[in-house]
Amino acid sequence: MHGVRGSRPTLEAVAAHAGVSRATVSRVVNGGPGVRTEVRERVQRSVEELGYVPNSAARSLVTRRTGAVAVVIAEPETRVFSDPFFSQQLRGISRELSERDTQLLLMLLEHRRDYARIGRYLSGGHVDGALMFSLHSEDPLPAMAAESGLPTVFGGRPGWPGADKDPDLLYVDTDNRGGARQAVAHLLERGRRRIAVITGPLDQTSALDRLQGHRDALAAAGAAGAGEAHGAFTAEGGERAMRELLAREPELDAVFAGSDLMASGALRALRAAGRRVPEDVAVVGYDDLEPAAWADPPLTTVRQDVEGMGRMMAELLLRRLDPSPSGPLPTPVVTPAQLVVRASST
Repeated sequence: MHGVRGSRPTLEAVAAHAGVSRATVSRVVNGGPGVRTEVRERVQRSVEELGYVPNSAARSLVTRRTGAVAVVIAEPETRVFSDPFFSQQLRGISRELSERDTQLLLMLLEHRRDYARIGRYLSGGHVDGALMFSLHSEDPLPAMAAESGLPTVFGGRPGWPGADKDPDLLYVDTDNRGGARQAVAHLLERGRRRIAVITGPLDQTSALDRLQGHRDALAAAGAAGAGEAHGAFTAEGGERAMRELLAREPELDAVFAGSDLMASGALRALRAAGRRVPEDVAVVGYDDLEPAAWADPPLTTVRQDVEGMGRMMAELLLRRLDPSPSGPLPTPVVTPAQLVVRASST
């Protein structure tokens, strides 16, 4: 502990304690190069023992960095705080940023007017970079990120015009199309032939890719399927879509829902209609979030490592902010999807 009551330890005090120059302490505190490992460790021990806290404003002047990253989710707070997908992804982002002493600033989109607020903030020098996910096809956020000049990493395959021709574009996604193919192929292997699908919003690439994977598997098996309905990636939407499908296709024997929340809604609708799961109708979801294992019956689903994807997004951004002179440049990441079989489809 510092010996003078009520005073804050200074850079000079740390330098004296560690037996080095003030400039050396400044380089260590600000992450600068040119300090031997043993000296760096000695300075860090002095920082901890004295309780030295760097002045963030002064450090920003030296490093031209804020030490903060904006996480922009293109959804309202009611969706973000009710869907466990977002909490898992934010957990991964937060853990990776905290390990690198970087702060997370969360920004949500409740109304159209929020775009202007977010655009002003991103362009105002308040953060070093941005992470953006749950984007929709007409979303202005990618253009706003480009205009701000901030390094940005996106969650999900970019679907806006020209994205596939941008060599600098960074994103993290899962193999949505392949995962959906696994889900429907599993139902076909179980002898199901009247397989319906409940989709998420089709202005999002994840929902489009999962729908296409469903169609791929049906086409490969020569199966006609049992219709498509939209569930908005919510439990209420899944329940509503399941009722719609039952009314249109009462003989359906399976349903693939493009998220676990929609699958949980489908289970409610099937129970209310007197359909047994899986005896009458098999159900498969997507995500493998914790509620999937708690469902009644436990839900067969496609697992994507949501928390790991959040960590990868943050890691890619940090690597872009601090590129290694000898390491490879960061590139987009697509993670594998894996079917997890439980009682809802056996």
